[in-house]
Amino acid sequence: NGIILAQTDEFYVVNPGCQHKTHQSGQAKDDILTRPRLQDLVREVDPTEQLDEEVEELLLQLADDFVESTVGAACLLAKHRKASTVEVKDVQLHLERNWNMWIPGFGTDELRPYKRATITEAHKQRLALIRKTLKKY
Repeated sequence: NGIILAQTDEFYVVNPGCQHKTHQSGQAKDDILTRPRLQDLVREVDPTEQLDEEVEELLLQLADDFVESTVGAACLLAKHRKASTVEVKDVQLHLERNWNMWIPGFGTDELRPYKRATITEAHKQRLALIRKTLKKY
C-alpha cells in the first residue's frame, strides 16, 4: 500500500521505494504516449489507417498501464536490493522475466545465446518418417 502526500495541484503516491507524480485527476502529468504520437505511429505503419476514438483510448490506457506496472515492479526489485533508486537492471529484470523482452544497448554487454529447444526421441522418429515418405515421391 502506498502513502499519499498531498500538495497543491498534484499529489505523490509513494510506492515501496518509489515516487510517482500524478495529477489529482489521476492522470499522469506527462503521458508516456500522447494521442498525436499514437496517430503518427499508426501513419508510419499504414498512412491510410484511421483508428476509432475508442481504440485510441484503449491503446493509450494500455501503454500507461504497462509503464505503470513496469515501474512498480522495478521499484519492488530496487527495494529488494535495499536500494533507494531504480536502476536499469531492475527494469530489465522485470521485462525479461515477465514479458520475455530484452532491450538492446542497455545494461549488460553479454551476448545472449539462442536457446535451442531440445529434440525428443519421438520428434526425431516423426522427422525420419516424414523424410522417408518424401523420398518415395
